[in-house]
Amino acid sequence: MEKVLILDFGGQYNQLIARRVRECNVYCEVHPYTMPIEAIKAYSPIGIIFTGGPGSVYEADSPQVDPAVFELGVPVLGICYGCQLLAHNLGGQVTPAQDDSAREYGKTETYYNVSSPIFKGLPEKGVSWMSHGDYMAKVPAGFQLTARSAACPNVAIADDTRRFYGVQFHPEVNHTEYGTQMIRNFLYEVCNARGDWTMADYKNTAIRQIREKVGSGKVLLALSGGVDSSVCAALLAEAIGSQLTCVFVDHGLMRLNEGDEVEQAFSKWSMNFIRVNAESRFLLKLAGETEPERKRKIIGEEFIRVFEEEAKKIGAVDYLAQGTIYPDVIESGAGTAAVIKSHHNVGGLPDYVDFKEIIEPLNMLFKDEVRQLGRELGLPEYLVSRQPFPGPGLAIRIIGDITKEKADTLRQADFIFREEIAKTEQDQCLSQYFAVLTNTRSVGVMGDGRTYDYTLALRAVTTDDFMTADWARIPYEVLDRISVRIVNEVRGINRIVYDITSKPPATVEWE
Repeated sequence: MEKVLILDFGGQYNQLIARRVRECNVYCEVHPYTMPIEAIKAYSPIGIIFTGGPGSVYEADSPQVDPAVFELGVPVLGICYGCQLLAHNLGGQVTPAQDDSAREYGKTETYYNVSSPIFKGLPEKGVSWMSHGDYMAKVPAGFQLTARSAACPNVAIADDTRRFYGVQFHPEVNHTEYGTQMIRNFLYEVCNARGDWTMADYKNTAIRQIREKVGSGKVLLALSGGVDSSVCAALLAEAIGSQLTCVFVDHGLMRLNEGDEVEQAFSKWSMNFIRVNAESRFLLKLAGETEPERKRKIIGEEFIRVFEEEAKKIGAVDYLAQGTIYPDVIESGAGTAAVIKSHHNVGGLPDYVDFKEIIEPLNMLFKDEVRQLGRELGLPEYLVSRQPFPGPGLAIRIIGDITKEKADTLRQADFIFREEIAKTEQDQCLSQYFAVLTNTRSVGVMGDGRTYDYTLALRAVTTDDFMTADWARIPYEVLDRISVRIVNEVRGINRIVYDITSKPPATVEWE
């Protein structure tokens, strides 16, 4: 399989670069800029991408790359800091911008030389996303200028002979028009990629690798019912069948019917599926608790207690599986997340569980790739495309203390909200949407009688990365229909409000 190497210099968009490359059906990995040259050679990349970063290449302690990387004969694309790194290492000069006009931030009208391979097939003018305060005062010998803006004559540089390219802007972000096409051009026009990265191939390869590793051993997985753990369970079940035991702890704080849906989704495999219905146990532990972080801690700790009890019944296992995905690995700053993430997905590991090692078959996949893998494995769409859902579940969407009555009320209201959104196909353009049962009660009138019931908040956002998010402009008529249904069909709610706050200053979740 052909591979692209992304060397990370501390850029905030490093994951986004990797996603864009993989969207072009080319496999890539993100590694720190300190990756030794021998390891780079062993990786055998068809192309190398330098990310952006907050440093300045001329500073003594700035992140640098082994100059031997330029002698490998491998194409290089430098983005922002990566572009300046190219110039700095190959005979150019990078300096602080002498005046404000040379500093560029945000959307910038940019002019491209479309004869350059990077800009092939693009219009001659477009908007790019700039974020740099340094300036290439001297372009290295052998490089041509291939893009400019009103403030900067050297927005992009190219050495076609050595196949080195640099852009001062960020093609990986949506704010840059035609940015994905630029990355695709680097991959296919410069690196001559074949585009052999598909989920079907990954599935077959992963199944073979799991079988080789596990042999006749036993695997234990804590199944939360979320997308990651569910796809992990399906992949393992496809590979080793009855050698897999999944413990699904239903804490009673899931959405309407979700516990049954999770159980049904895995009925076709010969795996050992253990469902623990622990609603009363969790609610007893949460009784009277109103502080969000305490709720999270209580649920996490109790989850482990339940998991421990079930693991004792199973006996010794050879491997513990987790649904760790690639963003977790990248954020850890490590080449593998086996140790760093061991206490993440199950909230902590029981000391007595005797296993050889942790298996993380999804640890090189992004979330959208995990979903696609789930489809390849035949998981139902309601599970594969499931809305992001916090581990503590409805506990942090019920403001204040938690009771079964409140959880049931929120479950019904949230279901109506999601059902009406799906009817209008608004769900195709929303990143996340859910209901929150506030702790506010207000006076209402229903059936000529006075009520004093809870206010329900509706939340819907659009986002690319969840680092920032905009509140969704759901049509008024849809909101009206949702409001009427909830007030009429769900007891205990007499007022509906819609959250129109973006992130920042708010967060996506309320707690």
